[in-house]
Amino acid sequence: MTTGDRRLRARKEPRQLRAERTRERILTSAAHIFTEHGYAGGTTNRIAEHARISIGSLYQYYPNKDAILAELISRHLDVGAAAVQRLLAGGLPTSLEDIMRGFVRAALENHLDDPQLLRVIAEEAPRSRELLNRVEGYERERVDFLRDLLERHPESRVADTRTAARLVTTTMELVVHKMIAAPDPVDVVSLENEMVAMLTRYLTAGGE
Repeated sequence: MTTGDRRLRARKEPRQLRAERTRERILTSAAHIFTEHGYAGGTTNRIAEHARISIGSLYQYYPNKDAILAELISRHLDVGAAAVQRLLAGGLPTSLEDIMRGFVRAALENHLDDPQLLRVIAEEAPRSRELLNRVEGYERERVDFLRDLLERHPESRVADTRTAARLVTTTMELVVHKMIAAPDPVDVVSLENEMVAMLTRYLTAGGE
């Protein structure tokens, strides 16, 4: 493990309910402070003050704000992965359009709670090797699933299923991040419909 990776690790895992609640207050306060002040202005002193704990208590859980943001990113990834698993567990619809809608909707719902925090995560988050490995592993799973789907689905007309799977996965993630975190509001229903139409036409057009 590199020094940078160690800097992004929480110092202790809560074993009691009180400690878990303290950690939750720290994370909730950090999300608020990063959103309001940006990452540069989101100091540990501000986070501790908002969480109504001493700075010493905060440092018992996290060595620095990089570690706090890294945990917020991990939780964002976990929520997204859980949403996809729920989607798959419920059984996929028949049409490719409805399948794309399910994935687009899951991505949108995972980004709506705090879009400005997501902007901070996308633009200013620390990038440890451990965290990058998690992100890459999550993306590989989605690409592999979508590639397998495109190879078997009767409506699929793409020639290179792996490239298509990577393109769809990356487009979905980047567009949702960018549009939801944009300073001017976006109509989420319209965004969902347009993204579904764009992805479905690409996957079913067959070069026509």
